[in-house]
Amino acid sequence: MHEIKLRKSAGVAILALAAALSALPAHAQETPAAEGASPGEDIVVTGSRIRRNPLDQDKPVVTVDESAIARTGLSSVADVLQRLPSAGGGLNTKVNNAGNIGGPPDGTGVSSGSAEIDLRYLAAKRTLVLVDGLRFVNGSAAGGIPASVDLNEIPANMIERVEVLQSGASPLYGTDAIAGVVNIITKQSQAGLRASAQFGTYRQGDGHTQNYEVSYGIQSPNTGTSLVFGAAYVKQEAVRTADRDISQWPTPGANSCAAGGCSSAIPNGRFDVLGQSLTLIAPVIGRNPVFPTDFKNYSSTTDSFNFAPYNYLLTPSERYGGFINFKQELGSDINMRAKLVYSHRHSSTQAAFLPLFIGPDAGNGNLLDTISVDATNPYNPFGVTLSSGANGTPANYSTIRRRLVEAGQRQFTQDVDTMSATVTFDGRLELFGHNWYWDVNGVYGINDAHQTFTGNINAANLARALGPVAACTGGCVPFNIFGGAGSVTQPMLNYVAFDERDKSSQRLWDFTANLSGELFDLPGGAVGVAIGYEHRDQHASYDPDPTIVAGLGADVPTSPARGGFNVDEVYGELRVPILSGTPFFEKLEVDGAVRHSNYSSFGSNTTFTVSGLWKPVRDLLFRGGYAESLRAPSIGELYAGLSRTDQTIDDPCTSAPGGFFQTNATVRANCIANGVPANGSYAEPVGGQLGVFSQGNVALLPETAETWTAGGVYSPSWARGGWASALSLEVNYYNIKLTNAVDSVPATLTLTRCAFNADPVSCAAISRTANGNVAGISGRLLNLNGINTDGIDASLNYRSPEFLGGTVGLIANAAWLLRYNVIPPSDLNAPTLEYAGTERGSPDQAYPKFKLNATLDWSSPAYGASFTGRYISKVDERDGVHTMGAVFYGDIQAYFSPGWMDHRWRLTLGVNNLFNRTPPACFTCDSANFDPTTYDLPGQFGYARLSFGF
Repeated sequence: MHEIKLRKSAGVAILALAAALSALPAHAQETPAAEGASPGEDIVVTGSRIRRNPLDQDKPVVTVDESAIARTGLSSVADVLQRLPSAGGGLNTKVNNAGNIGGPPDGTGVSSGSAEIDLRYLAAKRTLVLVDGLRFVNGSAAGGIPASVDLNEIPANMIERVEVLQSGASPLYGTDAIAGVVNIITKQSQAGLRASAQFGTYRQGDGHTQNYEVSYGIQSPNTGTSLVFGAAYVKQEAVRTADRDISQWPTPGANSCAAGGCSSAIPNGRFDVLGQSLTLIAPVIGRNPVFPTDFKNYSSTTDSFNFAPYNYLLTPSERYGGFINFKQELGSDINMRAKLVYSHRHSSTQAAFLPLFIGPDAGNGNLLDTISVDATNPYNPFGVTLSSGANGTPANYSTIRRRLVEAGQRQFTQDVDTMSATVTFDGRLELFGHNWYWDVNGVYGINDAHQTFTGNINAANLARALGPVAACTGGCVPFNIFGGAGSVTQPMLNYVAFDERDKSSQRLWDFTANLSGELFDLPGGAVGVAIGYEHRDQHASYDPDPTIVAGLGADVPTSPARGGFNVDEVYGELRVPILSGTPFFEKLEVDGAVRHSNYSSFGSNTTFTVSGLWKPVRDLLFRGGYAESLRAPSIGELYAGLSRTDQTIDDPCTSAPGGFFQTNATVRANCIANGVPANGSYAEPVGGQLGVFSQGNVALLPETAETWTAGGVYSPSWARGGWASALSLEVNYYNIKLTNAVDSVPATLTLTRCAFNADPVSCAAISRTANGNVAGISGRLLNLNGINTDGIDASLNYRSPEFLGGTVGLIANAAWLLRYNVIPPSDLNAPTLEYAGTERGSPDQAYPKFKLNATLDWSSPAYGASFTGRYISKVDERDGVHTMGAVFYGDIQAYFSPGWMDHRWRLTLGVNNLFNRTPPACFTCDSANFDPTTYDLPGQFGYARLSFGF
């Protein structure tokens, strides 16, 4: 174990003058001890442990309340939060990551069907998600060990509001809070019944979504008992790539495989054997194929397979769950609370029929690369054994590629159960002549996931079925890999195919104790203090199917993993109100916090933050702050086993068009030294997929970050009561410098440094077959990069006085991304990657320089309407050729709530993507020719909702 200290700043953050568009200061967090607070009373707000007036928030917080969530017509709170301009996208149900491209190279696992929140484009693992100020168990989908919470596991109807702290907050909340904190505040009380039913669908007649919610609240002042419980059910049906123009071919705008991007694994087979590249003229059914009569030369232009229309644009899922929030007063100043949350998710992702590759250049990294097709196999038309070279005889074939259409499409089905239980005791006592508040909390959470993958092949059985016919005994059936589509019979398939079954689990134990109050009075008010202790224990495991562990699967290989860590932490926070109620100093205060942590995984560390608030007059507030944050390496990053990712990257060593082997003498010499044949016969097509092998690293150190923020809020009292009932303008600047970012060396950089610079470390990370094909690229996780990002957030909140029985409101939120630079370590001799204004691609992520969301609404008790506009500025793809143009989405909604029903019933109608905007085509994205982390699906989405009790 070793000590890690974060560098201390030389001083307090400088408060900067700023003006322009902003949201109201943060709403108060409804913590247990603050329940029932009256307006203006000091309570706990996200971003501080000390009670304060929520109008005097010294940190940038955006609040998304229940009405704002309902106005979107979306059935997932993650989808709502991903629309925030400060959000960088994140995983959602538009991402059809079926696991067939492998686990991500950052070691965080494949969360198929999950939904996450990513603030500041720093990845979901660097955004801390809390529920009522307490941690929630991380999600998974039996595809590794992810490092983030699946927001779909939290029933939407238990959410009162979401507070998003857009600043580093590790000193207050611990690890993961580098980009910020998302605090989900649940309903602590409710009177009577509330229920809603919603149905939505795309104009094309697909993607049907049903959403049913019901909750009931009981309050008994006489016994001091309060109870809220409820249930929710969401069913989302699929949208398929075949049903949208943008996604019907691998290349945007294409109408044939001549445009490129199609697969060489075809239903009729591609046979690179005996020095030739062949395919069938037509499938051979009912007899054995004959060479050369049934064969022709393979052409990538006319014979490739279009896999694009066999995927999902919107993945189907079914979720149901429930919650209970219970409170019992044990005395005048002591409460006991309990919260139970349960959810189940059944979801699916899908890929095209299995591309079966065998042979020495197949690049599977397992038994499939060593299979020989024996001359006695009854379907072998070549009259000789096709040797892989593994048996000591020279290899006489490179690969056999067969799209196994007979096995059906690859289906990945996830069943995920999540449970979280929380028990809290809290109360109030008097010390030093002031009220003090305490709470003790225990949290237990478990996430259990199982995934079934249909369409995989057992390599050992396939090798036996292709080998000497005399050895194919018992249940073995000789396999026909040469006859083309339809030639694999059901008995053949029954012997070689299997259903892969994977599972994963995450577990959280968390104990916290907090005490806050006031020490003594200064001219500006009472000095506030908070102290606390936390012990957290996290464990996780990932267990692939035993056949996969044995290296016998035909799809992407992966390895089991398990591990955990525990941490003990203490923190303290101090707020010093220096002046108040004096000229030019309506309020002046500083706030600081420090946290010391001791991790079983790497050692100890200390972080601190300091912030300041100045109100020269009542209506104007300036604030600024500095925070040092950390993110401890996740369980997956520490302990993940070897896993392959198939990435769309180019090998400079290819002789195919776009490669450098034939045109650059330095590249040619370096590639030959790396194992590429000198005769230039290696011609991997540009734009193909290469395998990258990642693995966890127990020697990882925590990521650290320094965050500066400065901003201002203007809330003019002169406007209120006249032409505004509420008006607030805000702007905030942030600057984040992240170091020791956990990542792997990009495979493109490894290939480039080997080919152009003969870098020995890079060349050693590349393994090639005898024919020069890339068999794998090593990408073990390291504390690698630095990330520097800064930008401006601004928002406006306006509400008119009542007129004609209703009010008009305008809420606008904007974000300018000024810089997002990834800085590799100096020993890599690699350029800084400037992402602002670009689309990263592989994995998909756009970094638009400007985003804006604005909602204009008119509402009354009886009826209302709203229009929401969402603007995303253009981004340039990193190929230097293509640009994804700016997009403006429009959403409308209207409701009717009749007075003769006492406004208890409400009918809501809405259309999202009113103008039917198609997302900009992306030529470098992994997904279906657009970036699903940033843009809507093609098509208008209409919905109707009937609700009661709202």
